[in-house]
Amino acid sequence: MNMIKFGSTNMQVPQIALGCMRLTDLDSQRAEKYIQSAMEFGYTFFDHADIYGDGKCEEIFSTAIHMNDDVREKVIIQSKCGIRPGIAYDFSKEHILRSVDGSLGRLKTDYLDILLLHRPDALFIPQEVAEAFDILYNSGKVKYFGVSNQNPTQIKLLQKYTSHKLQANQLQFGIGHCQMVSSGIHVNMTGTQALNNDGSVLDYCRLEDITVQAWSPFQYGFFEGVFLGSERFPLLNEVINRLANSYGVTNTAIAIAWIMRHPANIQPIVGSVNPQRLMDITKACDFMLTREEWYEIYMAAGNTLP
Repeated sequence: MNMIKFGSTNMQVPQIALGCMRLTDLDSQRAEKYIQSAMEFGYTFFDHADIYGDGKCEEIFSTAIHMNDDVREKVIIQSKCGIRPGIAYDFSKEHILRSVDGSLGRLKTDYLDILLLHRPDALFIPQEVAEAFDILYNSGKVKYFGVSNQNPTQIKLLQKYTSHKLQANQLQFGIGHCQMVSSGIHVNMTGTQALNNDGSVLDYCRLEDITVQAWSPFQYGFFEGVFLGSERFPLLNEVINRLANSYGVTNTAIAIAWIMRHPANIQPIVGSVNPQRLMDITKACDFMLTREEWYEIYMAAGNTLP
């Protein structure tokens, strides 16, 4: 597993992170074997959220990994807060502090390496978030902070009031959801691919040394489905499968290698609960797609060049 620099910190993290949203699909025995296998493959960065399984995923994880001080030193744990499903987004100081304490209890740890704010809260007060961050940092409960699904202006607004550098921005990105790059390619052009819906967030994160974490890297649209093997993308799968044969890897490795070929050092978050698939995905670290191959995949997905 390749290692990359996390944000502007000195912390080195695995380039591929393991998302834990689907741990509720596993019974206790399978969960333990799954986490053990993942760590053997180099997955030591675990992405959680207080809403995953209504907190159950964090509980399953801590039990499966047999959390103790020795284990804790070997892993990087990130969790997210701010979503109250079906009710509201909530970045209030009270909610953030309560959510972190809940995650720490379920994860059986004294601290999170990283806390992300989960989607933007339209009613958030940046000074209040800054207070929460100070309390969490000074108490040793959180080392680093970040956001998810936020544009540059939203990040700037929060950063104005907090002394804690925002180190990560978790964004949906992959071959089937790549407007972050297509809008840049189509600058000053007409058509839907030229629409800039995110304020050039990818370039902004590179300028500010913010690690972009790519969630749902195998999905197209917004949870419309997986593009790998889909009849909706025959040319894309033809190209991916040909390159997979050429490199001696699976189609999943090609899809992740496409993300990691971008010079932004993007950190994909994969969530498969199949250990074999996790191992296959790690092979994306063993090669680099050529410029021509990257653009061939990009266009096979239905994108164009001006």
